[in-house]
Amino acid sequence: MSDPRYWLGFHLTKGIGPARIERLLRHFGDLGRAWEADPFELARAGLGDALQASLAATRRAYDLDREIERIARAGVTLLTWDDDRYPARLRQISGAPPVLYVKGELLPEDDLALGVVGTRRATSYGREVTTRLATDLAAAGLTIVSGLAKGIDACAHEAALRAGGRTLAVLGCGVDVVYPPENRRLAARIAEGGQGALLSEYHLGAPPDAPNFPARNRLIAGLSLGVLVTEAPAKSGALITTDFAAEQGRDVFAVPGSILSASSAGPNELLKDGAKPVTGADDVLSELNLVRRAAQVETRRALPENADERAMLRLLGDDPTHINDLGHASGLPMNQVGSLLLLMELKGLVRQTGAGQYVRA
Repeated sequence: MSDPRYWLGFHLTKGIGPARIERLLRHFGDLGRAWEADPFELARAGLGDALQASLAATRRAYDLDREIERIARAGVTLLTWDDDRYPARLRQISGAPPVLYVKGELLPEDDLALGVVGTRRATSYGREVTTRLATDLAAAGLTIVSGLAKGIDACAHEAALRAGGRTLAVLGCGVDVVYPPENRRLAARIAEGGQGALLSEYHLGAPPDAPNFPARNRLIAGLSLGVLVTEAPAKSGALITTDFAAEQGRDVFAVPGSILSASSAGPNELLKDGAKPVTGADDVLSELNLVRRAAQVETRRALPENADERAMLRLLGDDPTHINDLGHASGLPMNQVGSLLLLMELKGLVRQTGAGQYVRA
């Protein structure tokens, strides 16, 4: 992994975005070399006089070591394109942010995520529908992604937390600047409770400027397998998120509502345009081929992992291991090893790859 200081430096430079950084990486192979390059080499890499002046201004304005320390003191992790922890699904989209600020914890299971968005002025119907769907989807093992706004977003985050699931909040400001202020407690629960994270492409202290929110919506879609709109008027910002989802090849889901309700005009229009109708969590899970995973999550909750399972998982890896070898290494009777592996397979913890051969799932 390359030095994050230089990623941060270019990220802070006005006029240099994902496309420019791609070009710098192709030319120099490393952003550290680009940061130290002379004007002639920068020009060869495509940085004209104006961008070079902007870069020089950034070099004067920021002590990168101090900025990295400030980010760490705020309890924030800086992820770049070449960091293994950077969300793989987000990295696939055009214009993925080269630098991502994360407050909280991203886990591998967050790769199975669903965006849940809608109006800030949610009706009782919208709140109830969102709560029920987000609860069931989170309980089935999907990470709920939304924007921490009032209304539908807050309902989705709250429901995921109460269900014991995970949720990611994508902000249109710095992760240290919670907006709206009334969601500060919710943001703290997400960031500090071990059930998710706050994410942003904006530097610490960045205010919630209006242009940031449409850009924020592309990240909600980019992190997700699909986007579900539960309630939104015809001109809602939530529909921008579904536009990004469609552009990125992600599924678009919508909850039908009354034709007499302006608050359901957005989802109803999406349905006419080909969005997948949702009246229950199973509609989403089936479309995403995650019904089996939901059953595994349910089994794990009903039968929590025990010491024997943890010991067996330590013996397993990506290469197949025969059941006889597992029995010998674990010291357990063979009939117990067979029963244990069968239960772990039902939970989705292990996978059988051939006759008596097992790997970690």
